Amino acid sequence: MYLYLEYKLSNIVRGGIIYCGGDTIAALILGEFTLIRMLTMLVVGSTIYAFEIPNYFRWIDKKTLTLSGLKKAQAKTGLALLYFNPLWVARHLFFIKVSMLQWNEIAVISLINIGFYSFLVNIPIAVIANYLIQNQVNLKWRFLASAIFSALMAIYYAMSAVWFS
Repeated sequence: MYLYLEYKLSNIVRGGIIYCGGDTIAALILGEFTLIRMLTMLVVGSTIYAFEIPNYFRWIDKKTLTLSGLKKAQAKTGLALLYFNPLWVARHLFFIKVSMLQWNEIAVISLINIGFYSFLVNIPIAVIANYLIQNQVNLKWRFLASAIFSALMAIYYAMSAVWFS
């Protein structure tokens, strides 16, 4: 089966602005705002996230094509949660630490630990949000909806780095 990968200008712009915006709000709340951090999140949002998330969502649609009803909704929600897992949170926190040049705070086990607890506490909200995004939002707008939710979660993830450290 051939999987067509896309990387569209609209996702690049949306991903950059939305992820950068969410993290900037978190940085301002925590008193950690720096221009380098803002630019790093702009680049990460417009490259890595803008490429991999829409393509993963398209893959979810292809994987669940033969399913229907509740089974399909559960599968799509579950597959989205598999992607936005503790390792994804840890990777996002890694980008934050790198952008702030906090080399001494980049410990893989620590970041995974924070990602795990952050994810665990967030599960009820993540299940509902991912269910709605995967099952109620058209694929064309799914990355935008997910990016907005993730921007809100970026605020939570940045704060969870303080709470769960």
